[in-house]
Amino acid sequence: MHSYYGNIHALRGVSLTVEEGEVVTLIGSNGAGKTTTLRSINGVLPPRQGKIIFDGEEIQEVPAHGMIKKGIAQSPEGRKIFSRMTVRENLEMGAYHRNDRDGIRRDMDRVFELFPRLQERIKQEAGTMSGGEQQMLAIGRALMSSPKLLLLDEPSMGLAPVLVERIFDIIEEINKQGTTILLVEQNANVALEIATRGYVLESGSIVNSAPAEKLRQDPKVREAYLGEM
Repeated sequence: MHSYYGNIHALRGVSLTVEEGEVVTLIGSNGAGKTTTLRSINGVLPPRQGKIIFDGEEIQEVPAHGMIKKGIAQSPEGRKIFSRMTVRENLEMGAYHRNDRDGIRRDMDRVFELFPRLQERIKQEAGTMSGGEQQMLAIGRALMSSPKLLLLDEPSMGLAPVLVERIFDIIEEINKQGTTILLVEQNANVALEIATRGYVLESGSIVNSAPAEKLRQDPKVREAYLGEM
């Protein structure tokens, strides 16, 4: 993919694969192109060149609002929950395109099993919840579309370490339940712990790709992204 913000060449030939059932992570410094990659896949910033193939179909020309029906959902950076809506209303918005009431009810029960705190806060305005609770809601809302592929953008941002561990335990459980995940995460340590494979982005290009454990042992990755010398 080659993607642009105006005349700025943000993604320079990014090519990656996410196989069904995997957790694949993108790591890199701020401005490397991680979020832009998700935005391009999800139709928010369609690539000017290149193809995006999902389930055997080219989708690079599908608009962002059409991706949900294709089976792709995103929990965005900064959560972007509907702050004046209740928890229930936010979750219902995640299923806005669906009309299978039984399926929606099952998925809401699944979200409450993963995030019991949301059930406790079901009538609370989302904007009055803590950052961790809002992150749970953002992921839960994405799950309400019953996605085949879940795009997670910086799920640990701004959270206390104990909450980061909890969120990533839940992400692992979501994957075990059958949802494929593409994860962008500044905390490369925790991302590589749960990922199957990883890609390293620098200045809009992929400079390394390998199984997650191999990346964790790579001296350059350890120094640049894991805080080790």
